[in-house]
Amino acid sequence: MKVKVVPVLEDNYMYLVIEERTREAVAVDVAVPRRLLEIVGREGVSLTTVLTTHHHWDHARGNAELARLLPGLEVLGADERICALTRRLAHGEELQFGAIHVRCLLTPGHTSGHMSYFLWEDECPDPPALFSGDALSVAGCGSRLESTAQLMYQSLVETLGTLPPETKVFCGHEHTVGNLEFAQKVEPCNDHVKAKLSWAKKRDEDDVPTVPSTLGEERLYNPFLRATEEPVRKFTGKVAPAEVLEVLCRERVSFERAAEPLQPQARALLALQWGLLSTPRE
Repeated sequence: MKVKVVPVLEDNYMYLVIEERTREAVAVDVAVPRRLLEIVGREGVSLTTVLTTHHHWDHARGNAELARLLPGLEVLGADERICALTRRLAHGEELQFGAIHVRCLLTPGHTSGHMSYFLWEDECPDPPALFSGDALSVAGCGSRLESTAQLMYQSLVETLGTLPPETKVFCGHEHTVGNLEFAQKVEPCNDHVKAKLSWAKKRDEDDVPTVPSTLGEERLYNPFLRATEEPVRKFTGKVAPAEVLEVLCRERVSFERAAEPLQPQARALLALQWGLLSTPRE
C-alpha cells in the first residue's frame, strides 16, 4: 500500500492510495480533480473509487468533475449531502481493493455524517493507515458543528483512539502548528507537546507536510484524545470526558479568534465553505 500525500487549496490534503500489486488506486477527499489525475497518470494506476470523509466543499467538491472524467467511478461516503455520491456506506462496513482492506468508521462530531477510513493489508509489516478527514488531525480535531460533545468524544476516543497505536494518521488539513500551540496552552508542562511543536515549526518553515502522525503519538500530545488526563481536566475545570471536550472545543475557538481575528465578511465566507449557509438558488 502506497500513500501519495497531495497538498491542495490553502491547507487541505487529498490522498491517493495505491495497491501496488494490482495498480488499482483509491482517492480520499477529492478537492482538485485535475491535480489528482495528473498524479494518477504519472503513477500509471487505475483510479476506481473515491472515499469521501464528509460533505464539505473542500473535501468533496471535485467528485462531480472526476466522475464525469472517469465514467463508472464509485464515489462512497456516509452522508447523502456528499457531491456525486454513488453509494452510501454504513458504520463497520468493510471494503476491499486488491490486498487492501478498508473498515468504514462513522465518526460524527465535525459533521453528523463524517466517515473515517481504516486501511490495512494482511500479513504486511507496514502499519495500517487512518484517513480521518476533519474528525482527527495532528494534535487536534475539526470543529464540532453538527453533533453533541458526547458523540464527538465517542468518535475520537472510543472509535479512533482504540485503533492500534502504530496506525498512521492522514488527516484533512495542515493545522499542526496552530493545534500544538493550543495544546501547549492546555498542557504547558507536556514535554511531548513542546517537542512536537518545535518539530512542526521546522517542517512549516521548510514547507513540508507534518502528516502522517501515529495514533500512539496523538495520545501523548493531542488534548482532544487526553480528556481523561488530569492536566487537561484541570485546564477545563471539568471531570466528565464529554464536558472536558465541550470546554476544549469552546476554548480552542476563542484561541483561534485571538490568534487570527476574522472580519464579518470572512466569517460569512467560512460558514458558506463549511456548508453552514446555503447559496441562493438561481
